[in-house]
Amino acid sequence: MIRSVVHFIDTVAFSGAENALLHLLRGLDRRCWRPVLFHYDEPGLRPLLDGADAVGVERRALEPMRGLGGAIALPAFARALRAERPHVFHAHLNWPLACSGGILAAGLSGVPAVVATVHLFSDFPPAATIPLQRLLVTRTVRRYIGVSHAVAHDIEHRLHVPRTRIRSVPNGIVLEDFDPGPAPDPAVRRQMTARGDLPLALTLARLDRQKGLTHLIRAAALVPGVAFAVAGDGADRTALESEARALGVSDRVSFIGFRSDTPALLANADLFVLPSLIEGLPLSVLEAMASARPVIATAAGGTAEVVRDRVTGLLVPPGDPHALAAAIRVLVDDPPIAARLGRAGRELVRREFSSAATARSVMDLYDELLEGRSGPRGWQS
Repeated sequence: MIRSVVHFIDTVAFSGAENALLHLLRGLDRRCWRPVLFHYDEPGLRPLLDGADAVGVERRALEPMRGLGGAIALPAFARALRAERPHVFHAHLNWPLACSGGILAAGLSGVPAVVATVHLFSDFPPAATIPLQRLLVTRTVRRYIGVSHAVAHDIEHRLHVPRTRIRSVPNGIVLEDFDPGPAPDPAVRRQMTARGDLPLALTLARLDRQKGLTHLIRAAALVPGVAFAVAGDGADRTALESEARALGVSDRVSFIGFRSDTPALLANADLFVLPSLIEGLPLSVLEAMASARPVIATAAGGTAEVVRDRVTGLLVPPGDPHALAAAIRVLVDDPPIAARLGRAGRELVRREFSSAATARSVMDLYDELLEGRSGPRGWQS
């Protein structure tokens, strides 16, 4: 029997969580599962929506459930779920109480299994309604997925969910996209930097405070012999470009906007740097490692579970541009170390972080939750 699963994300732009969701949609076994994507009609989600269309995933655009209008839109969401009659409702959270309206609608609609993947654990806003919201949501979700052990720990200790209702399922990537990857292309490198004479450090990140990019710019000022390319977009772009000009590094730090050709960018970079302040398990690090690029990252969230210091990359403290600059110097000045770390990183990702393995683990969880049922509870003909 082919069962249905509704995936829901309430974001407005394409970034790591949306990319991880797209990988999962691609990996679900269509002989067993029919995925349907519920989403808001946001222009910034176009890469996710186009990707879902490309792999034949049905999707439904719904009215946003935000602020005071959320309660008004909730009945329509519940009606859409009843029309769909899914066996599983799977929410994808870019902070611990994201998708709350959808989760509550799924519970009220009698969906048999409600699952929530937490991609990033950030602080709760100072709102009086947060404790009640947290209680309602955590009682509705039957199983939480943390994309790293660090996120799973936060779900247990900060969201107060029993450990028995939490599963750690690491993010994974489509290995075939990077091994073998494209060959270096001088034209692509020229798009990344005007300083073709210098070693090139690549960062793939949303331009948001969480990613710590101001510390990258400050580190760039400390390593004058290195060029930097930052691929991504976001609300902080203007401020970051202004800071680069103020520090006199705008000729070496290029903001190249959102790019969909990640394998090509990595093939033309000499090293990869991710200076995040908060992380779940960043796909960009896995992609860089799969491309055998030496990685420097901050010890934030689950990053340290894949970037093992001086084994598969270099780890530095978050928010420390001097440590970041020192690590960049190590990789630039010692190519044999850089090559060794790149090879070790690639082997680790090949072994443990494929999107196919992630999809299998998620499907196993769906089966576990539905085991012993002949049909979905609440959907009666």
